[in-house]
Amino acid sequence: MDKIHIKLFSNEYSITELLPEYKTRGSAGMDLKAAIKEPVVIKPQEIKLVPTGVGISLSNTDNVALIYARSGLSSKYGITMANSVGVIDSDYRGEIFCPLINLSDKEFILKPLERMAQLVVAPIFKPEIEVVDDLDETERGEGGFGHTGR
Repeated sequence: MDKIHIKLFSNEYSITELLPEYKTRGSAGMDLKAAIKEPVVIKPQEIKLVPTGVGISLSNTDNVALIYARSGLSSKYGITMANSVGVIDSDYRGEIFCPLINLSDKEFILKPLERMAQLVVAPIFKPEIEVVDDLDETERGEGGFGHTGR
């Protein structure tokens, strides 16, 4: 069975307080908390790099940890990940940070230990790369951006 090892990086909080956790049995992602001692104000259109206080090690190098926005924060307050989805490679051993952006027109106050993002572990596929002169033909061909209409 694959495992995820968690290391505490915070001097402010215990591992019990910061441990990522699945909130329900069917949750795909583990909630990541803000390892901040004081509330952080995120102004409209502002990006703040927020520490989680933890780092991870994936036991299977064919896995990746992906950090997604929490749907409640994004749909209610406009708080999402500035990079859309964070990628934590299997060989990264530092603290995890979340670049949060406020897409709303109102200030948002992030509270200490507030659940701010979710961590999903997923398998990855690393195909062999082969350079070719031509790509195979398809019905779509080179049609891109909106070529099929709205």
